[in-house]
Amino acid sequence: QVQLVESGGGLVQAGGSLRLSCARSGRTFASHSMGWFRQAPGKEREFVGALNWPGGTTSYAASVKGRFTISRDNAKNTVYLQMNSLKPEDTAVYYCAAAERLRGDYKYWGQGTQVTVSS
Repeated sequence: QVQLVESGGGLVQAGGSLRLSCARSGRTFASHSMGWFRQAPGKEREFVGALNWPGGTTSYAASVKGRFTISRDNAKNTVYLQMNSLKPEDTAVYYCAAAERLRGDYKYWGQGTQVTVSS
């Protein structure tokens, strides 16, 4: 099993920044993907971005590309989502997730952290 715990959410004004953290523990996989997703009220969960472990390559949804950055700290077993130039439409519950292989299905999910962007 893999445990994921997100933190760092909160309330921020439009144009501001937040950094979310996802601390992982439990099973490890040689090569796998870590993803960030979000779900706004009344909407389906959507992909935000992903990072391939251990290579570090990243991919992003078009809606956040250039504003959000995913990074990692191997020593802390933590993945980060740096969010800049936040917009009210970024308001959502943000989840991190882990797959067991590269570009695999996301099997493990955190509990989510709320991000609210005021206009």
